[in-house]
Amino acid sequence: MRGYGGKYEALLGQEEMPYVCLRLPTGGGKTLLGAHAIGVAKDAWIERDFPLVLWLVPTNMIRTQTAEALTNPKHPYRRALDDQFGGRVRIFDIGDFTRIRPYDLAANCCVVVGTLQTLRVESTDGRKVYAHHEELEPLFSEVPRRRAGLETLGPDVAAKVGGHPDDIRFSFANLCHLRQPLMIVDEAHKAVTGLSRTVQERVNPCAIVEFTATPHKKSNILHSVSALELKDAQMIKLPVRLEEHETWEGAVTGAIMKRAELAEEAAKDRADYIRPIVLFQAEDRNREVTVDVLRQHLIDTHHIDPRAIAVATGDQRELDGIDLFKPDCPIEYVITVEALKEGWDCSFAYVFCSVANIKSSTDAEQLLGRVLRMPYAMRRKATVLNKAYANLVSKSFAEAANTLRDRLVEMGFEESEAEANIEADQGSLDEGLWGEKRRPKPTARIEIDVSPDVLAAVKAAAPEKVKIEAAPDGSPVITVTGFLRQAEKDVIYAALPEKAANVVREAIAQHELEHAHNASPAERGEEFVVPRLMAAVQGELVFADADVLGEYFEWSLADHSAQLSKAEFDVRDTSEAFEIDLDGDNLLVRHSDQSDQLMLDVPVNGWTAGGLVNLLAKQVRQADSAIGHGEMVAWLSDVVAFLTGPRGIPLAALMRCRFILSRKLREKIAAIRAEVRKGVYQNCLFAPDAKPELSFENGFRFHEGMFAGVPCYRGTKWRFNNHYLGWDRVPAFDGKDDGEEFKAAQQLDSISDVAFWVRNVAKHPDAFWLPLAGGRTYPDFIAKLKDGRLLVVEYKGEHLVADSAAKRAIGELWQNASNGSGIYVFAEKEREGMTVKQQILAAIG
Repeated sequence: MRGYGGKYEALLGQEEMPYVCLRLPTGGGKTLLGAHAIGVAKDAWIERDFPLVLWLVPTNMIRTQTAEALTNPKHPYRRALDDQFGGRVRIFDIGDFTRIRPYDLAANCCVVVGTLQTLRVESTDGRKVYAHHEELEPLFSEVPRRRAGLETLGPDVAAKVGGHPDDIRFSFANLCHLRQPLMIVDEAHKAVTGLSRTVQERVNPCAIVEFTATPHKKSNILHSVSALELKDAQMIKLPVRLEEHETWEGAVTGAIMKRAELAEEAAKDRADYIRPIVLFQAEDRNREVTVDVLRQHLIDTHHIDPRAIAVATGDQRELDGIDLFKPDCPIEYVITVEALKEGWDCSFAYVFCSVANIKSSTDAEQLLGRVLRMPYAMRRKATVLNKAYANLVSKSFAEAANTLRDRLVEMGFEESEAEANIEADQGSLDEGLWGEKRRPKPTARIEIDVSPDVLAAVKAAAPEKVKIEAAPDGSPVITVTGFLRQAEKDVIYAALPEKAANVVREAIAQHELEHAHNASPAERGEEFVVPRLMAAVQGELVFADADVLGEYFEWSLADHSAQLSKAEFDVRDTSEAFEIDLDGDNLLVRHSDQSDQLMLDVPVNGWTAGGLVNLLAKQVRQADSAIGHGEMVAWLSDVVAFLTGPRGIPLAALMRCRFILSRKLREKIAAIRAEVRKGVYQNCLFAPDAKPELSFENGFRFHEGMFAGVPCYRGTKWRFNNHYLGWDRVPAFDGKDDGEEFKAAQQLDSISDVAFWVRNVAKHPDAFWLPLAGGRTYPDFIAKLKDGRLLVVEYKGEHLVADSAAKRAIGELWQNASNGSGIYVFAEKEREGMTVKQQILAAIG
């Protein structure tokens, strides 16, 4: 994730109410994260055992589906809530809010699912959520009949119910205002501007969390997830392979052929059942290619079994009640016009084919998003099953590609991500649609006479590079695109009869000789390994990673102080509020803010030190913690004893502030754990008797395609001649295209001692990293020198140098353990009058 880096701005005129946004592209699981966010918000901000949640969605269709999913105890959304609240969860459709009872709010997390349209009105007359309901009277039994901030009955309603016009209404909106719900806004981008200030004042939320693919410009983006991260998590299929057609009939034919190809590959995948599905977007009734026209075309022209076709429109709902994942389901084609019902999610959908003009279609994003979900959230062995496919009608490839790019941006992709994840079906994109022209890959055509079984084995050796075609006379032709790795060549030669193997061997050697000068080192098969740092622990070598090292050493919470000093945590009870100090930060908690909740939790005369310890244990417990329950309770008992004893803080004050206290204790335990990790890290790697080593066997292998899918440098000012992956495959630099890191790469590229180098992509699963006590560091550049030594370069701009001591130390340790085969350079923009290039030259001698 990329953290929120801007300045927080209060929205809707509320300085004290957090209003934040989480940005996730289509396929990122916004609704599931919304369910998890409730527990996080409860602990971090709301600090009530059972908050009221108002979950708002853009349409009634999504409202119904979300409520059904949250009500289903087997659904992941509901399981997330049950795990956080011990099963004490109640779900209400906003149309049924009159069923809410006091005991629901007292002992359960209550989630009310509604739409923004239900609340977003200028006049409240005639709206059920703002109307007076006698059934809600028990929820207002402890509330004064007149209270500021709440809507009143008014003359007309008062005359009907026999009350005073200034009495408060027993309305759902007033209930929300009193209970200050957490507001979850799903698909917020479709709500456009969200809630007006007037609506916010009526509902009075304690916090608002939006989940969206395309945030509003003024949104406080707390976290932003990239499409690449979703791809790395195997949640979505990328890239999207685009095929353009001049006619709609051609687009349909292309989609059918692609589905057949995918079905053949899916049949070979024995891990899980997959039945690829084509999603067709037909035109409206007053246009040429309607649903009926398209359906009949599939049956008459392509002889598709009608049972394999399902129509999903407002009038024809042939998908209702059908489980598309069942192996005996015959459906292979789905035809729709506008968006399928929101929430329709079948990851078997692989091919999107639009016979309409998707450039002007507001439904294309939603339909395209249907084919991006990855089946079972797991990459398949067949590469073709890890991609999505789009067949579009257009006059030119540029038009189709730009349209598809725009649709992906609408779905939450960054523009550079959208461009990088559109792949041409017929090589058109390699002509340079958005950036500098990419190198064409050379091909070799080799005619041989062997059996089909042998040809299949040859293709299987390198399916992305080898194709089997037919010459005009029908004899088989092997087409090799690009360059084969030695291992791939060995498999091919072994599969062929000796005579044919010699022919292919000679042809490939000639092909490489002719084109090697234009190939990158990676394409030529020059793999290299950067050794991994290992640590000797209890007589064996293990990965030098703080988490791994920590597993070899036991530690106990009992060995660490349970005393919270006055500077760390202090409570002063005043007539109006508890004043709390947390590490010097002052916080006021008014009695009225939590008194009603606390009365519902436990009677005052039942408050005990043991009860507080048990409550704290539930709140402090961490899912990743190795601390046993007994150990935790014993330590927390010492904490409470110290606070109520020597510190003299009343138990009642601690009970009322227990959420804040638990937050502080979580931070203290996290700090203890970090200190333990740091100690283990230092002892295993930097102690006088430590014996770190490097392992090539467990090293990081650099190879062709290792950073596939990563956005590339698009600048035109400089061509990197010595980049390992090629000048057209340089991963994008941090910062601007012509920023400091780019300039450092320029200098590295110009060093004659460097055979080749590669831009190391931080946090990529294939990237090289070194361990830190609190995580990992990913050096910026990895190079191989002409003398065979390896060079690791960590570049830091002037503003980051001061915080890089730990990175410099572990880099030098890696270098020392290499026995001269590795060089680590901590390069700065300028040091002692030397440029980056001069610093590297000095280090390599």
